[in-house]
Amino acid sequence: MDFASILNQWDDMERAEANKGRAKKGDPQVSHKKANAPTKEEKELLRQGYSLEREMKKDAEKKINPMEAWLRQHDTVDKDALADEYSESMKMRSRTYIREMQVEARIDLHGLSRDEAWARLNAFVGDCQARGLRKILIIHGKGSHSRGSDPVLGPMVKSFIEQDARLGSSGHPDRYMGGTGATWVMIREK
Repeated sequence: MDFASILNQWDDMERAEANKGRAKKGDPQVSHKKANAPTKEEKELLRQGYSLEREMKKDAEKKINPMEAWLRQHDTVDKDALADEYSESMKMRSRTYIREMQVEARIDLHGLSRDEAWARLNAFVGDCQARGLRKILIIHGKGSHSRGSDPVLGPMVKSFIEQDARLGSSGHPDRYMGGTGATWVMIREK
């Protein structure tokens, strides 16, 4: 007997084993479960004293406000709630509203290298977004103490904000909060 015939014999045995449990074509499928018989989970609940009829009676006895029932039945829309949502979304778009919002978290990047600041800023923004914060302040300084002629952190923060999809509009606060040495940023919702 050669190797090919052994493989063929093996395949035939595997096919026969797989077809054992299958029904033949034309055979009607028969379920051996009684109609409407309770499942194992239902039997366990019944054994513990749970009654579906009792639960249905409790639900039927609950009183509901007739107006609420009518609104549910006729699938109406709460126009006041929609108007409130619209006005809130318009507020968020208003530049003056965003500018006047309170800063919810801040990070100071003074003394860090470009790579360290990028890594810390990335972690900070991720943490703030996870906490559901909307407005953050990044303090990067004006570059007065940078070695060389050009500031390092200010342009790095600007490019980070432009590249990060989690961040939205940004700007500089007034001089009491850092002026051009700081940048506030809005965090987009997930």
